[in-house]
Amino acid sequence: MTRPEITGRKTSQDAIDDADAFSITEFCRRNRISVQLFYKLQPQGLMPATFRLGARVLISKESAKRWRAEREAAVQ
Repeated sequence: MTRPEITGRKTSQDAIDDADAFSITEFCRRNRISVQLFYKLQPQGLMPATFRLGARVLISKESAKRWRAEREAAVQ
């Protein structure tokens, strides 16, 4: 099988990085937190805003970026 850098095809991680919205599982994987922690902290307002698209719950790229900035500011 030819490597992606030779063929120009995107790997699955590249496809996730280019996404405009992430599933909760993708968001948690990217930020190295557990899904259980996400649901535990969500009612307290410590997780990013989500939206529904049909039956799916998604997190926009902008909301994830804002969440990371808020978490970094809370530590400083």
